[in-house]
Amino acid sequence: MNPKINLTIDGINVTVEAGTTILDAAKSISIKIPTLCYHPDLCVAGNCRVCVVEQEGVRNLLASCAVPASDGMIIRTNSLKVRTARKAVIELLLSEHNSECTKCYKNGTCELQTLAAEYKITDTTYVNLVPYHHYTIDNFSPSIIKDDSKCIRCQRCVRTCEQLQSVSALSVAYRGEHMKISTFMEKPMYDVVCTNCGQCVNRCPVGALVEKSYIDQVWDAIYDPNKHVVVQTAPAVRIALGEDLGLPHGEIVTGKMVAALKRLGFNAVLDTDFTADLTIMEEGTELLTRLSQALVDKDPNVALPMMTSCSPGWIKFIEHQFPQLLPNLSTCKSPQQMFGALAKTYYPQKRNLDPKNIVSVSIMPCTAKKFEADRPEMRDSGYKDVDYVLTTRELAVMIKQAGLHFDQLPEELFDSIMGQSTGAAVIFGATGGVMEAAIRTAYEIVTGREVPFDNLDIMPVRGMEGVKEASLAIEGALPEWDFLEGATLNVAIAHGLVNANRVMERVASGQCSYHFIEIMACPGGCLGGGGQPIPTNAEIREKRKEAIYREDSGMPLRKSHENPEVAAIYAEFLGKPLGHKSHELLHTHYVDRSEN
Repeated sequence: MNPKINLTIDGINVTVEAGTTILDAAKSISIKIPTLCYHPDLCVAGNCRVCVVEQEGVRNLLASCAVPASDGMIIRTNSLKVRTARKAVIELLLSEHNSECTKCYKNGTCELQTLAAEYKITDTTYVNLVPYHHYTIDNFSPSIIKDDSKCIRCQRCVRTCEQLQSVSALSVAYRGEHMKISTFMEKPMYDVVCTNCGQCVNRCPVGALVEKSYIDQVWDAIYDPNKHVVVQTAPAVRIALGEDLGLPHGEIVTGKMVAALKRLGFNAVLDTDFTADLTIMEEGTELLTRLSQALVDKDPNVALPMMTSCSPGWIKFIEHQFPQLLPNLSTCKSPQQMFGALAKTYYPQKRNLDPKNIVSVSIMPCTAKKFEADRPEMRDSGYKDVDYVLTTRELAVMIKQAGLHFDQLPEELFDSIMGQSTGAAVIFGATGGVMEAAIRTAYEIVTGREVPFDNLDIMPVRGMEGVKEASLAIEGALPEWDFLEGATLNVAIAHGLVNANRVMERVASGQCSYHFIEIMACPGGCLGGGGQPIPTNAEIREKRKEAIYREDSGMPLRKSHENPEVAAIYAEFLGKPLGHKSHELLHTHYVDRSEN
């Protein structure tokens, strides 16, 4: 416990722990100090100076987000000097900001726009410098648009990329009036180490970094009478969508979401959770096969530990940073891409449709999914497997455009064929969820019994620690798996690429004894994805996580191998896990991008 300190803020006595910033001390007594460069996930910076406050006896104003409170401080947050300074800072930012607000994608959610409205910036003292700058717009990526004309140089994106994601695709370049946020050698983001994770988008306070939107293309497909538009929704979408539509954080809106999608005009509303269950069947079989090759066949070339391949931001990261470990990746496509391949093969066969007329749309918590759908490897159906990817935020926009009162919609069910799922698929949206789902199924396949945990809740792999480790002893293996009798399965889970980097360095150096590793690119897993509602922070991620596990615990089926639609697709179409047909449609390979 840190020692306590006492200070006065706007005449109110405040007691906080030593090390607490002035900003947080003010929050504790319900005083709001405006910020732009500050974000609770990131280190303090004090770059923008919007959060300045006045300290009695000190001439210069202090950046409240960066200065710790000290004993005996007397702080004023609303003096004439403070308000004048803040207004001047906002005006200076606006003088170099492309203020075409009504045409900006962030209109209505821009933090600078909000501050300008709060401080009633109706005229400016400073010359508008936008026409004198040679701004660029990077529109090459299928995931992210970078517009320098709107950047306020707060460096949230740089700190996110470096501290949270260990990527450094963005950095500060040049000095003074020429200072800008740039990529390496000012190349398009598509050509550098960017993982497309979108965490920078989630944290950008203005419209300088936004997802590339495909809303209009999806509307066009819906309105085309010759197209059959199929939509899939990821597990993390249903516990965050409501936040952009006026509902509390962590509200489960599965039924209302389905109802909204049907009213938007999609021909079939199906569930990515179905192919999450399918992923467990394929990935679990692949893991057991590799363990058999290593333990029974003594094959020295088997790549262990095996690593999950569900997170496309993580896939791009390992392709750039650890290409020597690509053989360790599961060959499974992500649930999104498995669904896309089946939407153009199995689904039209069942519905007697021509696959060339099917438009496959996915709703994802992730901007990297847009990049993943665009990969040339993702066309095994003979078509582009997933045509358009929308973020959770984009779906909320469509619902608003359609004039739907979301909170008044009835609860409706997913359509059939590829719409049934289990609780194991739902928890894919949280860090540790893929691991838990895999263990629930693999342990039962090997032993014929459920995992030895209460009510299928495998607590050692849950939680928000950056890296988690767990071991599971296998006792009483069935005859065909007797080589695993008495073995201990060692697993690791990491979320956020800075933590993935730590685990990969240990694997690359041979300093670990893991058999299976789950990696998610985003903090908290998909529930904290770059396409989720803004803001996203630790408190909000925790509420979304709780909602995911509530959804799981309320499902009638909680193990992937119990999904009857999964059993049906193997019987009618795929044959068996890792069989010829499933390998053709549901598995892929990855690319060494280290030269980039």
